[in-house]
Amino acid sequence: MQIEFKANKRTLQGTGASRRLRRAGLVPGIVYGGGTDAQAIELDHNALYHALRREAFHSSVLTMELDGSKQMVLLRDVQMHAFKQQVLHIDFQRVDATHAIHQKVPLHFVHADVSPGVKFEGGMLSHVINEVDVKCMPQDLPEFIEIDLSHLHAGQSVHLSEIKMPAGVELVTHKNEDQVVASIVLSRGAASEEPAAEGAAEAPSADAAKK
Repeated sequence: MQIEFKANKRTLQGTGASRRLRRAGLVPGIVYGGGTDAQAIELDHNALYHALRREAFHSSVLTMELDGSKQMVLLRDVQMHAFKQQVLHIDFQRVDATHAIHQKVPLHFVHADVSPGVKFEGGMLSHVINEVDVKCMPQDLPEFIEIDLSHLHAGQSVHLSEIKMPAGVELVTHKNEDQVVASIVLSRGAASEEPAAEGAAEAPSADAAKK
């Protein structure tokens, strides 16, 4: 998926200039990297706010049109107002098509509802992590990585080492940890039903012994 957005070069900088931009419906930002100087930019707030609501905007290589020229960038940081729906500042990093990039990619969990652990054993899906760090060339960056949970029983988990990565994409782990990604766990209600059922089955034999 190709996502494009527009930005303009920003000449005025500083706290006061940023406040004026925000009052005018603009967002101050910066684009850096790629072997060239950092450039202060400004973007339309409403267009940017709606773009940020798309998951792919956070994990894809984006095309930024800056004063008529296009360049590939990655979203690196967003500062939001503490309680208003307002973007205060945004950072982008230029992408070199000939060099590998590091990026966080969201996980999409599928088929949990038909897994034995959920469908027959009373389990519930528990997400431990919702995104992973990957390394790849810009053209190979996936929008998301799908995790199939259809085979899981209650008490079983999927680990990082079990994720099938797309071609050209390398999972980046820290200290060789094989972290749990998702599990099917028994709910309290399902866990308490088994002892209750066993007690009910034993009750008649106890009564019979008294007779």
